[in-house]
Amino acid sequence: MNQSEMSVPEASVIEINGFPTRIWRSGTGPKLGFLAGFGGLPRWVPFLRHLTRSHTVIVPSLPGFPGGDRGHTVLDSHLDWLLAVREMLDRAGLEGADLIGSSVGGSLAAEVAALWPATVRRLVLIAPFGLFDEANPPTDPWAQRADAVPGLMCADPENWKALKAPPEGANSIEWPIEQVRANEAAARIFWPLGNTRIEKRLRLIKAPTLLLWGEQDKIMPRAYAETFARGIAGPTTTRIVPNAGHLAELDQPDEVARQVTGFLQAD
Repeated sequence: MNQSEMSVPEASVIEINGFPTRIWRSGTGPKLGFLAGFGGLPRWVPFLRHLTRSHTVIVPSLPGFPGGDRGHTVLDSHLDWLLAVREMLDRAGLEGADLIGSSVGGSLAAEVAALWPATVRRLVLIAPFGLFDEANPPTDPWAQRADAVPGLMCADPENWKALKAPPEGANSIEWPIEQVRANEAAARIFWPLGNTRIEKRLRLIKAPTLLLWGEQDKIMPRAYAETFARGIAGPTTTRIVPNAGHLAELDQPDEVARQVTGFLQAD
């Protein structure tokens, strides 16, 4: 990642449940929201930069994730999380816009599309959480040693390390606290075993949906893509991304952005 790719776009702050929440915005064109995956977004990434060539990319921070302060501490149920995300998207100006969700953000994006169909025009899900099959369980990222996590999240562990590396001049105390807080926030959404029983609500999703799965995803079994595709009521397209892990947008930003923009611009 070069310096221009790492530059931070325009930032604003809204308040959700009494906590500040960062909203990033960059680009021109139709609005496109992005809910980040496991670990959140401590920095702007090449995938988002690619999308700004055709869209106004709007990235709200999930509560407790980087940019979301301690907002997760007041969310005690799955419904609390969904209402917070719904309010966040509305206040970020994403009502009726296209929406991408990756990993943990993918599960929340799917839930919003199911419960508030008018909120999402087209939906992109990158290896979303939320399913659990005892015969083919996902990998529990919270049960792993810290040095194993980069290789679980990305086909190239260096891509995860680059996302999480403290930027030059960062507060040396606050940065690692923020990263640990993101793991805690994700655990609060998906404990235990990442199972939200989302399969019961997939039939409510009417939006055309693109499902993207990293070929080397070590977290969410590829068979789960078929479960999502079968369950979603709207038309679905599934694509496997070569040389990509769970967070395919970090491993293959050009290819994932190409797939996304092609889908969003299709008639």
